[in-house]
Amino acid sequence: MSDLSGKVALVTGGSRGIGAEIARTLAAGGAAVGLTYRSAADQAHGLVKEIQANGGRALAIQADNADPEAVRAAIETTAAEFGGFDILVNNAGVFPSGPLEEVTSEELDHTLATHVRTVFTAAQTASRHMTDGGRIINIGSCLTERLPGPGMTLYAMSKSALQGLTKGLARDLGPRGITAVVVDPGPTDTDMNPAEGPAADFLRGFIAVGHYGHARDVAGMVAYLAGPGGRHVTGNSILVDGGFAA
Repeated sequence: MSDLSGKVALVTGGSRGIGAEIARTLAAGGAAVGLTYRSAADQAHGLVKEIQANGGRALAIQADNADPEAVRAAIETTAAEFGGFDILVNNAGVFPSGPLEEVTSEELDHTLATHVRTVFTAAQTASRHMTDGGRIINIGSCLTERLPGPGMTLYAMSKSALQGLTKGLARDLGPRGITAVVVDPGPTDTDMNPAEGPAADFLRGFIAVGHYGHARDVAGMVAYLAGPGGRHVTGNSILVDGGFAA
């Protein structure tokens, strides 16, 4: 477990799935954790109570993750509540899929707002609060490395933008010791992509180890990067995909 004692983190989209496990793991490492949710209030507040029951500090903040100003406010609230800011995990996401010719302008705008514009704004805002040696960890996707079929152009495009953003952040913030990394999960067993779901057998055929990942696999990597071990890792992408893109 990474030693995150005294650190303050925000996890966007932290009420369920990978985001919830990241929030839980950072808190277990000693960090005070803010987490945003859009509509899953019961899950978000339930996780906060769980973290507090285990001796941690946590805060749930309602924020539409397609709204940059809402996420900016969540960072400000987290910094004010816990007296600082050290770790930003941009986890919130959507999964648009379907035929290319059916993608609407509204779907395009919403996806880019969630995966690109808000992530940029969050990083910009967080960097103003961060102490030297802070961490920005963007959750991407293995689909930026390998697309197993059609219908995911918009999703892959929007997640691919994180590569350039992260490299730029590494250069801009590196002199302050602030690192920026993309963590790219592969097929991971969550309620959005269950290991026994309709697409599971197809996707499992691409995974070198033959099985879905668990949210704790991604959370463990994030916690490592957020801690002392991530001090010299920046400007790159790390796959946690069981060999999906191999």
